Amino acid sequence: MLTKRDLITIAVALIASIATGLITYTGGSHILVFVVGAVALGGLAATIGDCTDHLGRYLSPAATGIVQSAVGNLPELCVAIFALKAGLITVVQASLIGSILGNSLLVLGLAFLVGCSRHRILNFDPNRPRMIAGALLLAVAALLLPTLASELHLPAGGHEEKLALVCAGVLLIVFLISVKVMLQGSDRTLPEEVHEAESGWPLWLALGILILASLAAVIVSDWFVDALTPAIKTLGISEAFAGLVIVAIVGNAVEYVVGIQLAWRNKADLAVSVIMNASLQVALALIPVLVFVSYFLGGTPFTLVISPMLAVALMLTAIIGVVVTADGQADMVDGAALTGLYVVIAAIFWWG
Repeated sequence: MLTKRDLITIAVALIASIATGLITYTGGSHILVFVVGAVALGGLAATIGDCTDHLGRYLSPAATGIVQSAVGNLPELCVAIFALKAGLITVVQASLIGSILGNSLLVLGLAFLVGCSRHRILNFDPNRPRMIAGALLLAVAALLLPTLASELHLPAGGHEEKLALVCAGVLLIVFLISVKVMLQGSDRTLPEEVHEAESGWPLWLALGILILASLAAVIVSDWFVDALTPAIKTLGISEAFAGLVIVAIVGNAVEYVVGIQLAWRNKADLAVSVIMNASLQVALALIPVLVFVSYFLGGTPFTLVISPMLAVALMLTAIIGVVVTADGQADMVDGAALTGLYVVIAAIFWWG
């Protein structure tokens, strides 16, 4: 049944969610709604992650990985949808790219720093991370082509909405094929150990909490996005920085903690696979889904044309992922370099 850790996580998510609603409806500070809402979304993301892990006891490892991919990014998806509805295209684009940069640079770098501070050198089988890094590089290339067409003033650059639909469709097809391969069993499937729970929940409890947490994530995301623009103006930060750093970290906080904990325990194979797979899920599934969803919301469609600086940062990150996983070893220098690069990129977007 529920452990002490489970109860604490659920309590944090519940209290922070209720507090966000109370502050919102009593006309409280937008910054307070923004901060408390971020805590609530982090707690809900952790709860949803726990639910999918416990559901894994009733599914195969491959099916559990697919459920984790579909449900694990729900808070981030909800925030992105409400932000699109509010017309915050820059925030959404930056937050999605920030998710990829955050996992592939910040979290991987912190995982190496934390793990190597305890074990000096982290050794991992490079095969699975290399496959994930290669797939991410290909996905990022597809995402960046619309930006390249626009910057080079090619004829296709004048049809960015249609080109976004084509790219999104291709990426979703690749994602569905990868799901089929995972179900058949392959090295692309994350190890079963990733989804093991310390003590199992009954099926009814896991499903019930998952449904309630998912509904809460939808509601809190709406409040969070409503407070986002006023909070950005009050804090004096740009939409690009808010999306790239703040919103991205809020939506992926759980994956960050899990990856770093695995590295601390010297489970480098799992740490690298989990962290890099989180980036791949965003590129192959989350971004294409949002492209299609934006057409049902009305307003400005979500295209894949981004700022050249974001495009360069995204491509560099994907290439670095291939390089870092090539030899199956990491030390504190690797961790410091990855983390430092993330800080430099974040600093560039502080002003917009």
